[in-house]
Amino acid sequence: MSCNSCSTGKDGQPRGCKNNGTCGTDSCNKLTVFDWLANMSLPQGEEPFNGVEVRFKNGRKQYYRNTENLSLSIGDIVATQAPSGHDIGMVTLTGELVRIQMKRKKVDINNEEEVLKIYRKANQKDIDVWSAARDKEEPMKVKARQFAIDLKLQMKISDIEYQGDASKATFYYTAEERVDFRELIKVFAKEFRTRIEMKQVGFRQEAARLGGIGSCGRELCCSTWLTDFRSVSTSAARYQQLSLNPLKLAGQCGKLKCCLNYELDAYLDALKEFPKTEVKLYTEKGTAVCQKTDIFKGHMWYAYEGEWMNWHKLTTTQANEIIDKNNKKQKVASLEEYASELAEHTKVEFENVVGQDSLTRFDNPKRRNKRKNKRGNRKTNNKPRNNAKK
Repeated sequence: MSCNSCSTGKDGQPRGCKNNGTCGTDSCNKLTVFDWLANMSLPQGEEPFNGVEVRFKNGRKQYYRNTENLSLSIGDIVATQAPSGHDIGMVTLTGELVRIQMKRKKVDINNEEEVLKIYRKANQKDIDVWSAARDKEEPMKVKARQFAIDLKLQMKISDIEYQGDASKATFYYTAEERVDFRELIKVFAKEFRTRIEMKQVGFRQEAARLGGIGSCGRELCCSTWLTDFRSVSTSAARYQQLSLNPLKLAGQCGKLKCCLNYELDAYLDALKEFPKTEVKLYTEKGTAVCQKTDIFKGHMWYAYEGEWMNWHKLTTTQANEIIDKNNKKQKVASLEEYASELAEHTKVEFENVVGQDSLTRFDNPKRRNKRKNKRGNRKTNNKPRNNAKK
């Protein structure tokens, strides 16, 4: 998660652009936040806000109190308070923008149990211990998965995160049902020689932690900028007239894609002008039933009962006009008089992307080259003669 100009080293400091974590391309780290209040001065007499946002492995963020009044900036490695020992993280946000984020997430800065404090800036010894612990996580994950398989537990260990002082390891796992992992913890403690904490996460949280590439070809939204997960239902796909295919609607987490909610409000606003599809149109020729709608163009297709193969295209205005007359117990003559207004003279034109003539060289009938065929026949006829001479 870093661009070519400012890739970060083990100490967390950028190597190239020297922007101290505030990358101009906004691609240094996952869930990077741009502090747009950094260059603004506070009113006279007001003290700076002592809340600090710190990021840990895979985008996990927490808020801390800067009780020691340390001079912190984005990208600094700090040692933070933990329930036991201390943890190591990177500062991602300081100043008044932290106050806004904490207010939005309903975090009270005065609650000492909820908001812990920052001890100091991490020294080289802290960083070395932290880096050594991070290097152990991947081989530990392989062994932990094998232990879970040996105990026949229906769970998947997706990630392991060491505390900064290497005194505790948190195992993140996903499971469909409740899992009794008491025996598994004993095996982990005996093998890894550290305190163990098991934490169950949802399938969406697992995809956000691990990351990946979606079907759109871009990095997953949950692992780059999406911080809150809203419920997604199949009705969102129905409103957008998408086929209810689980393989296409599901993301890498196995749940419905979060992007189904992005344009849902626009579709709902557009559908307000459409009459309900279950409402029938009564004409003197017969009763018409809605077969299809086109939200982008505002068209609806109706077919008479018994004549399902003949569809008549109407606009939403025309359909609402017929429904208003039906509510007044009036019938129109037929749908053809409305559909005739939409009749268009369609002419099929074959034209390539560069605007050449419709008839291309690929449309011409293939001409057999008789001259080449004659030469080929002569060669084949001469082969026995040459063999005979030999």
